[in-house]
Amino acid sequence: MSADDKNRQDIIRLTLSDEALPKIGADIQIDGMPEFMPGWVWLAGAGPGDPGLLTLHAVNALKQADKVVYDALVSEDILSLVRPEAELFYAGKRGGKPSWNQQDITDKLVELAQAGHRVLRLKGGDPFIFGRGGEEAQALVAADIPFRMIPGISAGVGGLGYAGIPATHRDVNHAVTFVTGHLAGKGEVELLDWASIAKASPVIVIYMAMSRLGIIADLLINAGRAADEAVAIVTHATTPRQRVVRGHLADAAQLAEKHELEPPSIIVIGEVVDLADTLNWFGDKPL
Repeated sequence: MSADDKNRQDIIRLTLSDEALPKIGADIQIDGMPEFMPGWVWLAGAGPGDPGLLTLHAVNALKQADKVVYDALVSEDILSLVRPEAELFYAGKRGGKPSWNQQDITDKLVELAQAGHRVLRLKGGDPFIFGRGGEEAQALVAADIPFRMIPGISAGVGGLGYAGIPATHRDVNHAVTFVTGHLAGKGEVELLDWASIAKASPVIVIYMAMSRLGIIADLLINAGRAADEAVAIVTHATTPRQRVVRGHLADAAQLAEKHELEPPSIIVIGEVVDLADTLNWFGDKPL
């Protein structure tokens, strides 16, 4: 059977057993999961933090991988699922701190795969949503390395869900815009057309924006968003450390400073924020 045939699988089937239910592995039998072939790289999303939000494909990858290249947002609980023989490579990025650059990461993925290892690239959230998974996949294609993509739950959806804030609601918004804010206000030309974003989308979800929050608020207000529009900052979403702080757009940066919020954080702007009053279900009530 060729490698292509081995990785072309039917839909997985879950069967409940008659055994006791102390652990997930004891009560569910999983058939039809793909075999992780030597020399392959699997790009997998680990979700926003809660290990329970891992997909079955991600767990399957963790159980088979020889080498795991993981990011800062991947928790120890998730890494505990890796088999003992696997080797871990930390490739996390934190602003202002020494870390691998993107070329280092792609070079390592290619090197490990060419050596015949089963290489798992594990990222927080989803690899293709502000995760540079597309860049890494392109590098693998250029090096003739076979790969598989395993989507994950993005913090901009799952993290808000744990804060009781739906990204969309039929009575509030029929569109949502996801943007990254880490380059706002940097350079002579803005990377994003904030004026168009402000006018086009009733709800805006912003990743990687904590250090640029005041600048982004000014850009949106100058483009017509109301200074008193509802905003929420969700930090360490879906984990026991989750905190949700709510306020107004004009005061967002001051709120983050006052409550000593830190990355990783998701910022959401729009009327859906007010739904947390009734839909909050996880952790402390929003501040």
